[in-house]
Amino acid sequence: MKYFDTHQVLETVEEIYSLLDRAGQAIRDLYHQTDIDTMIKSDKSPVTAADLLSNKIIIHGLNTSFPDIPIISEEIETPAYEQRKTWEYIWILDPLDGTKGFINKTGEFTINLALIQAGKLLAGFIYVPVQQQMYFAVRGFGAYEYQPEKEHRRLQARTFNKNDDGIRVLASRHHNNALTQAHINTLNHPEVMERGAALKFVSIADGQADYYPKMAHIMEWDTAPGQIILEEAGGSVVQFDNGQPLMYNKPDLYNPYFIASGKSEPQ
Repeated sequence: MKYFDTHQVLETVEEIYSLLDRAGQAIRDLYHQTDIDTMIKSDKSPVTAADLLSNKIIIHGLNTSFPDIPIISEEIETPAYEQRKTWEYIWILDPLDGTKGFINKTGEFTINLALIQAGKLLAGFIYVPVQQQMYFAVRGFGAYEYQPEKEHRRLQARTFNKNDDGIRVLASRHHNNALTQAHINTLNHPEVMERGAALKFVSIADGQADYYPKMAHIMEWDTAPGQIILEEAGGSVVQFDNGQPLMYNKPDLYNPYFIASGKSEPQ
């Protein structure tokens, strides 16, 4: 496939929802079992049968519908950059973001899927299995909550000033760290809310929160769909040290420290 424009992506939204919903049903079936079979990967992170089954379903579906577009997934070996750098379009997938939320039965876990063109975001999809809900964005066309058989609900980030008293700040429910907490402590009496997985990006895009700092090197598949959803809702996801948007399909798939936020008023 030499060219895949935004209109073509928009035409695939129903198909993507159907695919992610099938994977979501497989996740839900395992989620409601009493015992969750958990393994520890080489990077010390947990993986469950749900991660692997969701990965299998989604990769098969993407390969069937979009055979010309390669896939980077958390649960498969990543090709060398020498090969990846030649790819114009790439799917980036986390088949179950928030595995600890799945194991602890918080309901706060997602399926993350994004389409990248030349290192930049073209589309993003975040599916929430417990709610059977999807949020999506396509570059230049806005961000939405998917609504079956009716008009999708548009997402709009809230305008805020970082120096205001009591801005609504998001922290990870399972992965907060000292550097992130130290940055939160510089804010003016923030109201800190915990969210799991990519739901933090959705919360800001939907005006429920304002600010999400992350002073840890999480992976591209953790941020990709959330970034474009937030950007298309009027917010931003930028590198902490230089204010530039995160880029994708880098030689190293770890992200730099970043700040995700709603619409910032001039300082």
